[in-house]
Amino acid sequence: MISLLQLDWQMMIVVLSIMLFAGLVHGTLGLGFPMVATPMLAIHFDVRSAILITLLPTVAVNLASLWNSRHVLTSVKRFIPLTGFVLIGSIAGAYILVSVDSDPFRLVLAGLILLYLWTNVRGRIPRQWINSNLMLAMGLFGILAGLAAGVTNVMVAILIIFFLSLEIPRVTMVPVLNTCFLIGKMSQIAVLSIAGLVSLALFYETMPLAMSAVIALLFGQKLRDKIAIVVYRRILHGLLVILAVILIIQFFY
Repeated sequence: MISLLQLDWQMMIVVLSIMLFAGLVHGTLGLGFPMVATPMLAIHFDVRSAILITLLPTVAVNLASLWNSRHVLTSVKRFIPLTGFVLIGSIAGAYILVSVDSDPFRLVLAGLILLYLWTNVRGRIPRQWINSNLMLAMGLFGILAGLAAGVTNVMVAILIIFFLSLEIPRVTMVPVLNTCFLIGKMSQIAVLSIAGLVSLALFYETMPLAMSAVIALLFGQKLRDKIAIVVYRRILHGLLVILAVILIIQFFY
């Protein structure tokens, strides 16, 4: 189990900076904290350690996002089956994470980042198929998203395809995504705790990181209407491309 107390002050500044940046991205876009924080941490640690470091900060960011979202229950009600399938997939993914070597997950993480980027540019599954098979689609995407979250911490790359295909408005999509993220993270914490990878010491050590991430989130929410989203997305996408390339290089070398 990783301990932040073992890190030197330079690395602690790096970790804190990553938390602040990921929180800012999540606040501005409404999603993206684990998708940004995990690969950036995975450059310096193994994927399993990166996930452990982000456990409490991710929960804190998701709770803060839901707290500031209007009509959460109305948005989530339609997609309750999806959250159930996410729970199943997340539990299975977490068991995989604790059972096998996490190093190959660098490649999986890079692949999910590239999938997210491709989806934002041009990827879209036919809307007619999902509308005609909504329960089947929620089962498929929910379990796959849960598995992805369990082993790499990145669920959004899968779910964004589902929601873009349904053309769900942002005001509805973001609360549902954050609810799925929270459910996946809580189930992951439970499995990792049973496996002995999570302790009270880890929560105490990462609590300052969680507080920093929430502060950055709130700041990002205030900037949301002041920064052109198109420009912000381009910067974020460029960063994600760089991170994906670095993770692929690390995996092979």
